[in-house]
Amino acid sequence: MMMVASAKLRKAQKQIENFYPYEQKMGYILTNFLSAEEEETTSVFAVQREVQRVAIVVFSSNSSLCGSFNSNVARKLTTAVENYKNLGKENILIFPIGKKIRQVVKKLGFPVVENFDDMADTPNYKASQKLADRLMDSFLKNDVDKVELIYHHFKSKSSQVLVQNTFLPIELDALSKPSADAPNINHYYLIEPDREAIIKELIPLVIRLKLYTASLDSAASEHAARAIAMQIATDNADDLLQELDLQYNKSRQQAITNELLDIIGGSFGQE
Repeated sequence: MMMVASAKLRKAQKQIENFYPYEQKMGYILTNFLSAEEEETTSVFAVQREVQRVAIVVFSSNSSLCGSFNSNVARKLTTAVENYKNLGKENILIFPIGKKIRQVVKKLGFPVVENFDDMADTPNYKASQKLADRLMDSFLKNDVDKVELIYHHFKSKSSQVLVQNTFLPIELDALSKPSADAPNINHYYLIEPDREAIIKELIPLVIRLKLYTASLDSAASEHAARAIAMQIATDNADDLLQELDLQYNKSRQQAITNELLDIIGGSFGQE
């Protein structure tokens, strides 16, 4: 199982490492585009409203034997639900990605909106885009006022960080400020067809990429957690075998010693 998990981890890690530069570049383009404009940028996906209905997208795995991966997600979701309990259960929508967290959602007494188990096993952009479009549509129709993501961010095989961040509404003010490590370059864009059309297309694209990245992050983190758990289990089994071998050898040695003592005692008795 450790070998299988390690093989799946290499594949998932390659996917996330290949996709990160694209997502970061798109974010960099959007940041430069917003920071280069003198007039204030607005978007329908950046409207801050009083939270009366919230949606939570939470990522887990479909199977166990991955250490505390799923239990940590369950605790994080329970805390998030507790923070929004004043809204009432009917105003908390949970989108569980993965069988394990879907079971937790049922135990918490929330209806499962839809089965997204396939996204946990094999993350793909089309499924993520479909869910992202659904969430954006709900936000535009005022069906939800806020959307949050709960997932593991993959940093390395030995480090996966459980995060909870806001998916909608987006913070344009934060995007319009270049990061500290970004080069200090003034960008002047010739916009075609117009600024509003570019914003209308670019921001939803970045939002879809964010959800897909979370899906890839969670999958890679799951395989890493399972590989580590199986490595620990293998090491523990090896230690147990060594202890059993030592105990067996001691018992065998004691049995041989007892037989020799019986033989020696019998020979002395005959004399």
